[in-house]
Amino acid sequence: MTTASPSGARAARHCHNVLNPFHSTHYFSPDLGKELAAVGITDRSAAYFAARAAALGAVGAGTVTATFYNFKHELVARHVPAVWRTASPETVLAARARAVDATLRRLLGDEILASPEMAEAAGLALRATEACTRHARPLYAAHADLPVPEEPHLAYWHAATLLREHRGDGHLAALLAADLDPVEALVSHVATGKGMAPKWLLATRGWTTEEFDAAADRLRERKVLDAAGELTEPGVALRRDLEAETDRLDREPYAHLGESGVARLTELATGFIGTALAAGAFPADLIGKAA
Repeated sequence: MTTASPSGARAARHCHNVLNPFHSTHYFSPDLGKELAAVGITDRSAAYFAARAAALGAVGAGTVTATFYNFKHELVARHVPAVWRTASPETVLAARARAVDATLRRLLGDEILASPEMAEAAGLALRATEACTRHARPLYAAHADLPVPEEPHLAYWHAATLLREHRGDGHLAALLAADLDPVEALVSHVATGKGMAPKWLLATRGWTTEEFDAAADRLRERKVLDAAGELTEPGVALRRDLEAETDRLDREPYAHLGESGVARLTELATGFIGTALAAGAFPADLIGKAA
């Protein structure tokens, strides 16, 4: 078993932190809504569930709720499996690919997409995925069964998606081990100041303000939050240990890539996501504690 050093774990997490948002750009892009509307999916929640779950096939609401973790089942069931009667998973995957291509061209420009650096990043990220594992990682495994796109920028996005879902599947195991239910996971992440702002969570995850407040009360009973909703010392330790366990479960791809490879991929990925952020890839108020 590979044991990552603290510095190695930090480097791997830093690399993930610049790969993950690159994958996520399409969720906030008008191109995704446009492409899915063209195949009949006009509801924003339905579009998200379809785009992310299509690799799994025409699954039911239970599978989506289980693999996405922090969405209310009733919201999922409102759209799944009905969405597959509007557009098949294969149709959705093709629409998603067109949306990703259009989004990256708009955010980065054709010159960056055709650059040697993009091809290099794709090669490095795909090399890291060689050490990913399928067992107990359903979203990763489903995406790993998809073909690697030929164009370097789409191959890089595909690899970023694999690495994102590989870490995400492991993170869900860590959340279960930490005894954090879906809403408690969201509320405690908000309290770190690094999570999605409550207004966005309430608008997209299906939970009510009352359910958020009830989760916060449960976390106060566990001494994870204080009266003001801030993390206590044990709460900080809980979130720190949660990320450390996620790092442990996600160590192999970055160990396989090696220290120099991780450093170079992080350098390239930082430049790409920096350009995308400057081009307005995400809403300004997406991250934070403000309601």
